[in-house]
Amino acid sequence: EASQEIFKIASMAPGALLLEAQKEYEKESQKADEYLREIKDQKLLPEAVSQCIEAAGYEHEPDTQKSLLRAASFGKCFVDAFPPESFVRMCQDLRVLNAVRDYQIGIPLTFTQYKRLTIEVLLDRLVLRRLYPLAIRICEYLRLSEIQGVSRILAHWACYKVRRHLGGVLPDRGRAETLPPVPLQVQQKDKSDEEVAHAINQKLGDTPGISYSEIAARAYDCGRTELAIKLLEYEPRSGEQVPLLLKMKRSKLALSKAIESGDTDLVYTVVLHLKNELNRGTFFMTLQNQPVALSLYRQFCKHQERETLKDLYNQDDNHQELGNFHVHSSYS
Repeated sequence: EASQEIFKIASMAPGALLLEAQKEYEKESQKADEYLREIKDQKLLPEAVSQCIEAAGYEHEPDTQKSLLRAASFGKCFVDAFPPESFVRMCQDLRVLNAVRDYQIGIPLTFTQYKRLTIEVLLDRLVLRRLYPLAIRICEYLRLSEIQGVSRILAHWACYKVRRHLGGVLPDRGRAETLPPVPLQVQQKDKSDEEVAHAINQKLGDTPGISYSEIAARAYDCGRTELAIKLLEYEPRSGEQVPLLLKMKRSKLALSKAIESGDTDLVYTVVLHLKNELNRGTFFMTLQNQPVALSLYRQFCKHQERETLKDLYNQDDNHQELGNFHVHSSYS
């Protein structure tokens, strides 16, 4: 409606007069003052500015959008305390829309569709098309939260790279005049798992909201066990590392990680998992190599499995503790 009011033939709408005033001002013509006075006399200047801002959203040609926004900016100069939020928001929305309308992207959204979809849904569509650089640039431009924006997109990108493990560059799409792409690239062809994991870490770093365990789980699901283990090296939370290592049948590595974390509950979880997974002799030998785990298991056996404690003392040839055990048992 705003566009029709402004651009219809012989329109006298306040937005149309303001647009003409701005054009005459650029020509350095005194007619600009006449148009402005006519709008101000009717006390319709704020309405004229709002009309130009609204009309810009419904135009697809960038030149027309710019012309209407210039007119709105020109009119704002003569309005006391005009709130800038609507103007700024429209500029942001149009930059995003022009970026996705580009022929290389091919998402010809209207302003109404964009508002109903929401920016989150639009980002999801870009991610599904693997247009990661453009999605990241939009997040940065709109200053979306890390977890809602960049972190989520980088996590999708990492999972895609793990799944495909193809050499290549993130697509360089989008116009320079709208939202220039981010130069994210990871050459993965003919690279080792360690190099791929390092390349992913170089891009993701310590970005808030990124879970390396989720990316590692995706790698494991795709049959890339060694890559998953390398990715877990960058996961700072042991509570996320250990369960996945157990799932991957890397129990001894999980035990080492649990001990390094200093979390006794985590150590007990791995020890009991090892007990069920290994035969008795191998289990005892594994604990011999991990004094912390052995000490904790002894504490567990003292309260839960007294006979197993006797077997541990026999395994260690610890005759003194074995004697103490029998003396204590005789009083029970």
